[in-house]
Amino acid sequence: MSKICQITGKRPMVGNNVSHSKRHTKRKFDVNLFTKKFYWPEQDCWIELKLSAAGLRVINKIGLDAAIKRAAEKGYLNA
Repeated sequence: MSKICQITGKRPMVGNNVSHSKRHTKRKFDVNLFTKKFYWPEQDCWIELKLSAAGLRVINKIGLDAAIKRAAEKGYLNA
């Protein structure tokens, strides 16, 4: 599975590697992802999501059901 948050859709970013030499290369900034299990009372089941730290804050702010509906509308949540 790729490194994408299932709630916010955050992906790895690419930027410049700042070293003090003549060689200029790109580097990859990964997302702070972790897997977490949630109990979803509306569906009466446990689900496991791959979240970023920002995704966890979204769930805490608007609730699990609203966050899942918003992610499904935007196409971040698969299945």
